[in-house]
Amino acid sequence: MRIGVISDTHGHLPNSRAAAQVLEEHQVDAVLHCGDIGSTDVVPIFDRWPTHFVFGNVDYAESELTDAIEVAGQTCHGRFGDLELGGCRIALIHSDDAQLFRETIAGGAYALVCYGHTHVAEMHREGGTLVLNPGALYRAKTHTLAIVELPGLEVTSVELDRG
Repeated sequence: MRIGVISDTHGHLPNSRAAAQVLEEHQVDAVLHCGDIGSTDVVPIFDRWPTHFVFGNVDYAESELTDAIEVAGQTCHGRFGDLELGGCRIALIHSDDAQLFRETIAGGAYALVCYGHTHVAEMHREGGTLVLNPGALYRAKTHTLAIVELPGLEVTSVELDRG
């Protein structure tokens, strides 16, 4: 199974559409959005796939976002997602709650912890957990997303064209 991991769209529709094109080219089976969605208009851009959303610290309109996600037939996890995909238990979090973020990683219950908030792509291992930030699709020097092969957890970082 191949998943696309995105974060920090901040309502920026052109970059969200460009990301969806990349995800289509990589033939992902599902998408994870690590928060700071920013606008209900972002949600339908990813309706080609089962998409899982969590809220970030600037997702002030949580009720409207929840409704848009449900109307699109997608999954809204609120502030924390705990899901199973491709034989892997995955945590989906924005990471602005630093204590919850640290506890999620330290608990060792997840094969993959996907997070956003910092606008910087990075990944590292802590014990048996792969911790992954795909980077940001807006308000970042470089706009990136990640493609993850499950269950092997092979990650490819993709930079959007500056076109």
